[in-house]
Amino acid sequence: MTKKNKEARVQVILECTEQKNSGVPGMSRYVTTKNKKNTPGRLELRKYNPYLRRVTVHKEIK
Repeated sequence: MTKKNKEARVQVILECTEQKNSGVPGMSRYVTTKNKKNTPGRLELRKYNPYLRRVTVHKEIK
């Protein structure tokens, strides 16, 4: 694999948006990778939050 292909893929952190607004202690975060060329905007996925015990929206943070 060439070095050029590696540069497009970056590691991002996803953080729960619902928990931040609710005031529940702790913070649900996930680490994943994305392709900068295919997804230039911020990534938004539905992931499980163990603190709230349900699936919530997690958005990419910088």
